[in-house]
Amino acid sequence: MHPFLPLLALGTLAHAATSSLDGIYTLVQRQIPDHANSFAFSLTQAYGDTFVLSDAADGNGIDIQCSTVSACARGLYTYLTQYGHVDIWWTGSRLSQLPSPLPVVGTPVNGTAIVPYRYHFNTVTFDYTAAWWDWDQWQVMLDWLALRGVNLPLAWVGYEYFLIQVFQEVGLSDEDISSFLSGPAFQAWNRFGNIQGSWGGPLPTQWVDSQFALQQQIVARMYELGMTPVLPAFTGFVPRAMSTLYPNASIVNGSQWDGFPTDLTNVTFLEPWDDLFGKMQKSFIAKQQAVYGANVSHIYTLDQYNENSPYSGDPTYLANISSETFAALRAADPEAIWMMQGWLFFDDEIFWTTDRISAYLGGVSGNDTMIILDLYSEIYPQWQRTESYYGKQWIWCELHDYGGSIGIEGNLPELVSGPTQALAASPGMKGMGLTMEGQEGNEIVYDIVFDQAWSPTPLNITAYVESWVSRRYTVSPLPATAQDAWTVLSTTVYSNNVSYATTKGIFELEPAISGLTDGFLTLIPYDTNTTIVPALQNLIAATGENPALLTVPEFLYDVVNVARQLLANRFIDAYDTLVSTYNSSTATSAAITAAGKPLLSIISDVDALLWTNEYFLLPTWISSARGLAGGNSTYADYLEYNARNQITLWGPDGEITDYASKEWAGLVGTYYYQRWETFVDYLANITASGATYDNTTLHEEMLSIGEAWDAEIWSGDWGVNGDTMDVVHDIVSTYIDSQ
Repeated sequence: MHPFLPLLALGTLAHAATSSLDGIYTLVQRQIPDHANSFAFSLTQAYGDTFVLSDAADGNGIDIQCSTVSACARGLYTYLTQYGHVDIWWTGSRLSQLPSPLPVVGTPVNGTAIVPYRYHFNTVTFDYTAAWWDWDQWQVMLDWLALRGVNLPLAWVGYEYFLIQVFQEVGLSDEDISSFLSGPAFQAWNRFGNIQGSWGGPLPTQWVDSQFALQQQIVARMYELGMTPVLPAFTGFVPRAMSTLYPNASIVNGSQWDGFPTDLTNVTFLEPWDDLFGKMQKSFIAKQQAVYGANVSHIYTLDQYNENSPYSGDPTYLANISSETFAALRAADPEAIWMMQGWLFFDDEIFWTTDRISAYLGGVSGNDTMIILDLYSEIYPQWQRTESYYGKQWIWCELHDYGGSIGIEGNLPELVSGPTQALAASPGMKGMGLTMEGQEGNEIVYDIVFDQAWSPTPLNITAYVESWVSRRYTVSPLPATAQDAWTVLSTTVYSNNVSYATTKGIFELEPAISGLTDGFLTLIPYDTNTTIVPALQNLIAATGENPALLTVPEFLYDVVNVARQLLANRFIDAYDTLVSTYNSSTATSAAITAAGKPLLSIISDVDALLWTNEYFLLPTWISSARGLAGGNSTYADYLEYNARNQITLWGPDGEITDYASKEWAGLVGTYYYQRWETFVDYLANITASGATYDNTTLHEEMLSIGEAWDAEIWSGDWGVNGDTMDVVHDIVSTYIDSQ
């Protein structure tokens, strides 16, 4: 157990943090072992998060003075990136390539965070991205966060461990509890009160225990690295049997979520003015504090109405809900601060009028008692229509990658201007953060948000991208064509002012003759031939100028990703041709079959491309899930089903099918190919027979394909196949040169 320190005042916010620098020194040892003795850190008295970089007085090493441990980590990162020209990416750390002797700083460099809090994670990221992470993966993630200056990460893992104990204390049976808890790949929505129960089998005790053990490691490491983990609290969502056990308790049922059957949604909610709520909250937090420490954090995540409508819209009712919820929090922890996602105010804007929002937030007295995550600030900010959340503290957030989609997309101009403009206009803005649903791909948009958190003026995008690329592709000399590729991308695809936070290839979706190309998940708001095409051509040209690029994992990742986007976009054209052929008054079965061949060829080419890179493999997702089971094959099969169902049907009967679809080798070549092959055959057959297109029949066939695929056990290849550049050259020949 760590010797947790008292809270340190930080403006109007309370920030629990360590003053020990041991965690930063061990970070250096993990990431830069050859320079383990080259950095000296010291804490100084200063307001906020600040650091000063300077050369050591004896000329040997770098001194980093900082006001907080988090600022120390950010100071180290500033030196590594701006002077050492190395970085740590989701594709791996290049920090060990820091040159010797160390580059000098020269004139000391000062850095100051423009906001007290730098936040990371959406509740659903823990399922869409981190569902199967082990401690090794979490360690890398936490180092990534610390170096970028994050000091307020969500720590959701292992929540069920304490929740089960609290449920048992109030008399619920194991069967009652099992009927409530959701499977490992769907726990976020159980915690949100959207779903209950599991369609893959009951949640195993082995999962609950192992996730709790993992959470202990995560929380301890967050603390060591100067972060304040945002911990769970009891939300009020309970098993149905609570109504029977406590017939006089204030218990209501929530609303239906995304078409799920009532036995899996309409989650039961214990209203917070019931004495039982306070009892359960106090027990939950006491158990948590006993394990993690009483002062590791006083900030709690608690979302009661995320895509879940309140029992009543009466403002008095809503004010009482929040007032009593917070009273129970404070009774359990007198210093508690309530954090909630502000997504509900956008997602259900019709219900959440300004009067209702004001009542709900106003039920909690004081402005420093809550933190609202303005979840979608870059596109649909809610702080403006709510008068800065009526005085409550709030954090400017970027929402991205719905369901973990990896389409190339972003709005860099907004990411550098939006936060600074909001900060000037709203005294209640206390942080900046990332609330992406999945964090695959599009790394530049996440990096720039955290870097902007340390700049009082909007970053110069041109200079930023040039510096970012130069350390991403660690070769010398770096060909100008590599920079040119990113100049094109950053000024077009990544400067997209009609952004919808994600882009999904339509071949990932259930086939249909309409509705695939005009949705917010699939809109391509740029000309592929003037954006993706020249970017890919420049990347390829760069390898001819300096073949060493082919040894850089980040470069190969980007080549695959840009080529993947080209094929995804070309698929739209082929699909439009197929639909036009089918709708033609002279359509024949043979013509439809011929029009369908290019679609299937593109899917095959996408799959072949993705197999050449380890970061685009379905087997990685599956093996990570199965690996958590150790030698228990039955448990491993259960985890694989969860893993498969999330990225396909997302529910027992395809309730939100394809929302978490992925462009991964293995998934593309099996599941997506089979569905589109079936679709083309269906159109050809009904044209030949004169039958009418029946969407219901087609959907049932697609559902059957999904159910069969989800029930399989992966037996194909597990590793990389093929050479990236060979496949990419074939793609260019087919989809660029021949166009």
